Amino acid sequence: MGNDINEGTIWWQVYPLGFCGAPVRPASEGERALTPRLDRLAAWVDYAADMGVSGLMLNPVFASETHGYDTTDYFHIDPRLGDDATFDRLVAACHERGLRVMLDGVFNHVGRSHPLFQDALAGRGHEDLFSITRRPDGSADYATFEGFRELPALDHSSQQVADLVRDVMLHWMRRGVSAWRLDAAYAVPPDFWARVLPEVRRAFPDAWFVGEVIHGDYATIVRRSGMDAVTQYELWKAIWSSLKDGNFFELDWCLKRHNACMGTFAPLTFVGNHDVTRIASMVGDDLAALAVTILLTVGGVPCLYYGDEQALQGVKTKGLGGDDAVRPAFPAAPTWMTAEGERMYGLCRRLIGLRRSNPWLTHATTRPTHLKNRSYSYDATGRGGETLHVDLRLDPAPQATISQGGRTLLEVSR
Repeated sequence: MGNDINEGTIWWQVYPLGFCGAPVRPASEGERALTPRLDRLAAWVDYAADMGVSGLMLNPVFASETHGYDTTDYFHIDPRLGDDATFDRLVAACHERGLRVMLDGVFNHVGRSHPLFQDALAGRGHEDLFSITRRPDGSADYATFEGFRELPALDHSSQQVADLVRDVMLHWMRRGVSAWRLDAAYAVPPDFWARVLPEVRRAFPDAWFVGEVIHGDYATIVRRSGMDAVTQYELWKAIWSSLKDGNFFELDWCLKRHNACMGTFAPLTFVGNHDVTRIASMVGDDLAALAVTILLTVGGVPCLYYGDEQALQGVKTKGLGGDDAVRPAFPAAPTWMTAEGERMYGLCRRLIGLRRSNPWLTHATTRPTHLKNRSYSYDATGRGGETLHVDLRLDPAPQATISQGGRTLLEVSR
């Protein structure tokens, strides 16, 4: 675990169905027609490379019923996004610019219309892949993901499921993928990953695996599963909450817990993703700039969600379509930028450049040097004793200063 090649990557996360303007809830077969929309994303690869990121994390790209997390075929690109050739063009564009590619592995469940599930439900085979209960009257029930009937859960005690997941991973890694986000990893027994991941690593020793884990003992989950990292939701919450409430004691408390993680692994850190309200909507533009500053000056493997580098707004709501606002379509080419977006993009670019000049930050721990409700300072320290000093202040206006050896490297202010 913990290979340096992918562990030092700074990721840009994109939700392709939204980014590329695909119909997320198709109303007709015509809306499912083969359309190479991933080419739109390929046009933004230069934008990502110019920002300084070194990897592209893609949310679901496999054939699915609606939003991508209801897979119907793990081995084919969703026709709303294109086909294998479209995907290969995107991967080639990324590799030409030094960007690695991560895919979203939705391996906890499938879509209800997945042919393997339909066969299993009808008793035509593949029943070992699912947990199906037959009733005396001939009807059947099955295990689901969090009670959603349209998302039948895979049976992770089954060797056939382990073989399927392994084969899917190997198939796409042979096409140029180097990392996997393991969706809903918190719902999958850690020993399942411990059976599957070593087989993938034997073929691709530099593979990197991050599990979606919201709550729990992160370090123990990493150790038991064999994953390289998990998503650092504790830090995400502490960053926006401490800024919004003017309570840096929360951030300080969380960074102490974060330090404990850093002793074992480098988590995937973020201030936004496809499942949460955007940081600029949470705290406003000025505080969002401080959130990104924290993200890129503490230990971990940082990930920026597309649009956050432009200070985009977007509020997640409950119910059908509740994610649409945080999964918007982007233009065909990166020719737009608001004044606020330009400011945030420039800041992200400078912060990423600073981090790439100090790659030891991946494994850094933090030590507070000043702590009050509305002002906070810390030293980020590397394994070799390297140090970066960060001052955060909310008054009279949000601002931050990053220095090293007494020399100011970057000032963040309106």
